[in-house]
Amino acid sequence: MKKRYSLDSDNPQHADKVEASLLEGLEPAQPSDQQRAKIRAQLFQRIHASTAAESARITVRSDQGQWHKILPGVRAKTLDQHNRAFLLDIEPGASLPMHRHHEDEECIVLRGSASLGHLKVNSGDYHLARAGSRHGKISSESSALLYLRGIPVGHTAEVARDLLTAYLPGDGRELITIRANEGEWSELAPGVSSKPLHDDGQTRSSLLRIAAGTHWSSQQASLAHDEECLLLEGDAFFGDTLLCSGDWQLAPTGSESRPISSDRGALVFMRGARIAA
Repeated sequence: MKKRYSLDSDNPQHADKVEASLLEGLEPAQPSDQQRAKIRAQLFQRIHASTAAESARITVRSDQGQWHKILPGVRAKTLDQHNRAFLLDIEPGASLPMHRHHEDEECIVLRGSASLGHLKVNSGDYHLARAGSRHGKISSESSALLYLRGIPVGHTAEVARDLLTAYLPGDGRELITIRANEGEWSELAPGVSSKPLHDDGQTRSSLLRIAAGTHWSSQQASLAHDEECLLLEGDAFFGDTLLCSGDWQLAPTGSESRPISSDRGALVFMRGARIAA
């Protein structure tokens, strides 16, 4: 006969021995054919529902997509042609010429540092060039990887317009820069905080910080605007899809809002999401 142990909360060794003794007496349960069929049907139903929910979303992994050379030492990877979202990789010493913006251009430095005319931005910094503003030469001494939204890469006539109008007098509207260590964070829910970057009255750009072990669901049922997210650090589940550092995803207007969770923590750039606790 096996020795009996009493459960003593002050002695964890006793609890471990009780658990081991109980497990020894258990035998694996074999489901019937009917139960197996039911479990299988439920699993496939869950898989089909998840696939349908994710089918409208566009995901570009960090190792996916095509890089195209646009100037010596400068290449771009398209994320979303319609919304003009790109990654721009600048090699050491390479540069882009002076140009004028005809729409708002958002920029996040993902790696390295770059000079935007006389302004230097570093990893984690956010920069907004308003429509009508002018940028001096963009260059990098040590290399840089930038996320850009609102640039006409691939549209030859618009690129020529931006270059030619840069020589007109006037710098236009003020450039806005938010450093990685600037701005105020506000808590949306336990383990979830947000830092606003830009709000044009219709859509919003922000950083979302998710603590390790957090599971969060927004109260909105569906998205009122296209929602764009770029994983800057860590990894997180958006619904059933795991996005890792460098991954980008676009969820179109009307898509079902999904819970967000992270085991290790994450920092996410989000645009278009009307975040509600």
